[in-house]
Amino acid sequence: MTTSKVSTTLTYIIVLFLFLSTGLAIAQNKPQSVSESPTTPFELKNGDRVVFLGNSLFENDFQYGYLELALTTRWPDRDITFRNLGWSGDNVFGVARSTITNPPTAYELLMEHITKAQPTVVFVAYGGIEAQDGEAGLSTFKEGLTKLLDKIDQLGAKTILLSPIPILSADSTENLAKRNSMLELYASTIAKTAAERGKRYIDIFKPIQDISKTVRLTENGIHLNGTGYYYLATTLEKSLGLSARNQPVTLTMSKGAVDATASAKILDSGTNSAPLKFIIDEHYLPLPLPVDEAGGMVPGQIVKITGLKKGFYTLTADNMEVITASAKQWEEGVDIRQGVSFEQVHELQQMILKKNELFFFQYRPPNTTYILGMRAHEQGRHAKGLEDRSIIISWLEGQIAVNRTPTQRVYQLTLLK
Repeated sequence: MTTSKVSTTLTYIIVLFLFLSTGLAIAQNKPQSVSESPTTPFELKNGDRVVFLGNSLFENDFQYGYLELALTTRWPDRDITFRNLGWSGDNVFGVARSTITNPPTAYELLMEHITKAQPTVVFVAYGGIEAQDGEAGLSTFKEGLTKLLDKIDQLGAKTILLSPIPILSADSTENLAKRNSMLELYASTIAKTAAERGKRYIDIFKPIQDISKTVRLTENGIHLNGTGYYYLATTLEKSLGLSARNQPVTLTMSKGAVDATASAKILDSGTNSAPLKFIIDEHYLPLPLPVDEAGGMVPGQIVKITGLKKGFYTLTADNMEVITASAKQWEEGVDIRQGVSFEQVHELQQMILKKNELFFFQYRPPNTTYILGMRAHEQGRHAKGLEDRSIIISWLEGQIAVNRTPTQRVYQLTLLK
């Protein structure tokens, strides 16, 4: 009898130990949500890898590079890299990523793309495609979005969720209202999911809709053009709580002396007919509008100079002409949108575009089936060439890091004679 009790007790202890061990393992394998209070100041840290994941909203920025340009110039002294995994027509299940080769399935490819990108921060923009399924598709979308967030959490990355953008034109006012109503419904689901998971959520639907009333943001009412991506970038900056890129500069001339705001330093007060010289403390490079777009709702570097004698004055930066304006215009404030800083940032933008083009054809080559898929036995040797692109991509990222830092410029204001 005693032996039986001991045996039963020992068996119970062993079963209990195995249960607790299994339960502990399950608890450890469950991804922990990487949460961040929406009120916490947003910043990118040294070593961050930012990934843009979504549908055509992100893929089409391959043509412009505004989203990366906006963020990489905000922290010019930090080692931050970017990968754009946007895919036109994609949804939270990765359906647009499917190839002839199966396996891997489209969803497996989506998971593979995210994992290989090694993200620390992921901007997620889905819902635009799924909204076409109407209210009936909401539960499926929520399920897919939850699984996607679980995967990103498993990788230890932060997530910023974006709403879809609005449809800006349609064949009728009725259809436009109907489609946008559904997009707003899906945006609401994304917002609720973000709140439940402790993620940042950015509403880009309303800002883009408001801006579109005065600025043409698309070519077809659906996909953003270059100007659209410029305003999308500035909307993200504002929604993330980032300060204005430039502070207005005011110079006040009186009795041979010049007073300047804190962001400017006078080198020569312009007495005895000498030109006025000064420098501006520029923390960030400017974010330029597309070259064919004039003006803009977001001001550039505003320079205001009061106390000038009547006449026209030319401003140069590092001896390069920037703009000429009258004394009255300088007194009112001149919006600077050209010059050496703009040339620098345009060159930087071209580097970003080249780097992204190389990455695009590396992770999704047009002949995937022959290089990586079921017919790799025919042209699989080219896979090495895809890997070698990483060398050029890394070199370009080094060049981007060097060129995203603003350079101190010497400005000179000269009266035209």
